[in-house]
Amino acid sequence: MTGRTHDLGAFTALTYIIVSQPLMHIGLATTIVAFSANMIGGLMPDIDQPTADLWHKLPAGTVYSRLFTPLLGGHRFISHSIFGIVLFGFGSKFILNSASHVLLVNMDIVWWSFMIGFLSHLILDTFTKEGVPWLFPIPIKFGIPPIKALRIKTGGMIEKAGVFPLLLIANFYMFYEYHLKILDFIHHYIK
Repeated sequence: MTGRTHDLGAFTALTYIIVSQPLMHIGLATTIVAFSANMIGGLMPDIDQPTADLWHKLPAGTVYSRLFTPLLGGHRFISHSIFGIVLFGFGSKFILNSASHVLLVNMDIVWWSFMIGFLSHLILDTFTKEGVPWLFPIPIKFGIPPIKALRIKTGGMIEKAGVFPLLLIANFYMFYEYHLKILDFIHHYIK
């Protein structure tokens, strides 16, 4: 999937969690940082690729990408697996705990938002022709449907005319169906 589809997929997953879970009080700063973490999480698995959108959004990102990407073994390798989920989960938890002395936000919410974005990326990539090596280091890439010819080509017409619009429709539906809960969350729970 392309970066914009992953961004929308991460946002859709976060929206689903918000509308399906009990409301809790959250600060405005935490809301902003958590949303940003969700967007970063939605792109993070692709840092194993020097041309990834996330690298282009960072100052001197192309320089860092050439240094960092070889450590992850190539595209759709470590970062696109259960091992990658654990690795990035612990790594991001460590970074957020270190940043908690500077940023006065609820880092647990920020971490969960990041991980929701990260997982949404892997789920969306499971539907592509390349599949995802969920059980790394076992070199088998899993995809849905199991027949590779029926899967989606990254950046292809089905993604652009099917997946992306369906994610938009899912968001519109959730905002329409749960607009009172979302407004209640904004008015009463974001302080």
